[in-house]
Amino acid sequence: MIHGESYKPIIAEAAKMAIGEENIYERVFIFELLKDKNDPNAVAGAVGFSVRQPKFYVFKAKAVLLATGGATLLFRPRSTGGAAGRTWYAIFDTGSGYYMGLKAGAMLTQFEHRFIPFRFKDGYGPVG
Repeated sequence: MIHGESYKPIIAEAAKMAIGEENIYERVFIFELLKDKNDPNAVAGAVGFSVRQPKFYVFKAKAVLLATGGATLLFRPRSTGGAAGRTWYAIFDTGSGYYMGLKAGAMLTQFEHRFIPFRFKDGYGPVG
């Protein structure tokens, strides 16, 4: 049985094998989307920096998928350290994707929903 927190490493390994490790940039913090100069409604790339090395990146792309995750850090559980670091309650889901999308001119909808993991005696998780 594959548990929820195991999905990310499994999918990451499959992605590395499918597109090649030389095409994957890890630990790069993207902070700005680049608009297409010919189409004001399109995004043509992104800008970011390495969180481990003094490097700056400019990515040019035909298509951009904004998949930064939600904003789980906005709504923390009452327990201390209960779900920190789990894939479904990740500490890096800061809401930065919402900011970048809004700044680039995207219409954001369905943000009244928020994730609340189900909690029960001796456990918690995205179940039910």
